[in-house]
Amino acid sequence: MTAPILPKTRLLALAFAGLMAATPALAHHPMGGMTPETLAQGLLSGLGHPVIGLDHLAALVGVGLVASRFARGLTLPAFWIVAMAAGVGLHLMSADLPYAETLVALSVVIIGLAATIRTTLPYALTALLFAAGGAVHGYALGESIIGAESTPLAAYLVGLVAVQTALTTGIAFLAQRFAKASLAASLQLRLAGLAVAAMGAATLVLSLQASA
Repeated sequence: MTAPILPKTRLLALAFAGLMAATPALAHHPMGGMTPETLAQGLLSGLGHPVIGLDHLAALVGVGLVASRFARGLTLPAFWIVAMAAGVGLHLMSADLPYAETLVALSVVIIGLAATIRTTLPYALTALLFAAGGAVHGYALGESIIGAESTPLAAYLVGLVAVQTALTTGIAFLAQRFAKASLAASLQLRLAGLAVAAMGAATLVLSLQASA
């Protein structure tokens, strides 16, 4: 049962190496910072932004890893998705969230640590963590759609919800199956959580340096 684990571990390492090698332009936004003007641009922006943004992608991976520990784990990402949409709405309504990028990075660290520790957090506490993290990530993601017309805005929200639902629930489902393979597989998943936390820590340092 241990033989398939090593290739998966190498694949995970290569994936994170590729993410770290991404250019700053790609890490910013799929539209290069331009406000979407059409339905297609809005949808593409919504689908791409959480994936290309390394902090957002790391958070989604962490959400899936944490959710995989629960029998009802596939329901947990819903708290993230709903709160994320609410966070976008708050930004569109000009609500002010100080230090949003720092809070985004901090949420990635916390979610990564939750996926790393051996103890599983209570379901209610995990749901609260996901709701808080989803809200701050949604607020940050909403910055790229400020000023857009209603059609690209709606398409952007559809893209955001679709890609984040697919990633979080997909990772949770795969991690659940992978964890059943062996004790070593469970350790590999905790190491993946540590990689998420490390990504969040790196982003947090950069955020603090930028705000200093």
